[in-house]
Amino acid sequence: MKWKKHGKIFDPSQHKLPDGCTAFAQSPQALVLDDSVRIYFSTRQKEESGKFLSKVAFVEFEKDLRNIRNISENTPVTLGGPGTFDEHGIFPFSPFKHEGVVYAYTCGWSRRVSVSVETSTGLALSKDNGLSFKKMGSGPVLSASLHEPFLVGDSFVRVFDGLFRMWYIFGTRWITNPDNGVKERVYKIAYASSGDGVNWERDSRPIIPDKLGTDECQALPTVLFANGKYHMVFCYRHATGFRDKKERGYRLGYAWSADMHKWHRADEALGLGTSEDGWDSDMLCYPHLFECKGKIYLLYNGNEFGREGFGLAELESWI
Repeated sequence: MKWKKHGKIFDPSQHKLPDGCTAFAQSPQALVLDDSVRIYFSTRQKEESGKFLSKVAFVEFEKDLRNIRNISENTPVTLGGPGTFDEHGIFPFSPFKHEGVVYAYTCGWSRRVSVSVETSTGLALSKDNGLSFKKMGSGPVLSASLHEPFLVGDSFVRVFDGLFRMWYIFGTRWITNPDNGVKERVYKIAYASSGDGVNWERDSRPIIPDKLGTDECQALPTVLFANGKYHMVFCYRHATGFRDKKERGYRLGYAWSADMHKWHRADEALGLGTSEDGWDSDMLCYPHLFECKGKIYLLYNGNEFGREGFGLAELESWI
């Protein structure tokens, strides 16, 4: 693929965000409307303890994806109450429209003691075209199970051939970082299907081959059908050293499939890497594929996991 980078299109530090959030616009995901494109993302609110809560916000662009029309004044979906799976954050937030209703699959975060976090997938629905969402319930629709013991999340859902199809991640193990003794997570991409979007059948197996070895972490799959194939873009990194070593940080991966089940990994075919300098020179992460006005775009975060906002790339041609 040949892409044209349009640079960073949204910087959270330049705008007023809900709940006093001033940094991070992570995992941008687009909902294409009749006359605009609304991009949801997760930002961070700092608590008195010094820890952060991940909260959902959105920015609405004209369809040229250059001019901002509106920014959310309030979060469109609230965090959960004490003890719930999304008490401490929602990240990412993945919406799409189906039969007049906007479905949003949420990745809820809750803090742990022996390890840093646990995640599960929730579902919220909107009947006002995505301005506000009501959760299906206080619990998740997909969470840890017998063969997926922890860290279920990053769920990307679309309806293909009459079925809800989900690509998501699940944790395989926690490992100890030899440099500092901190527990670090390893997670892989998997697939599930559903007739109603609530009750899911899952294979509970990784579907994307590793490139960095068994400790490779794969995150945030996004899938689009185009040019006669299903295309998946995701991000991947080493399990340790990714926060302070550029060569171990997130990069974008790519795989294609003819049937949504067997995936062929071909990262080199994506043709999109870090820039020589600037906001996306150290890492690329949290991608999102979408179509608008007959064109294919990719939203993504750059350095420091999206602290400085998100950018846009446009597909120019298939090579």
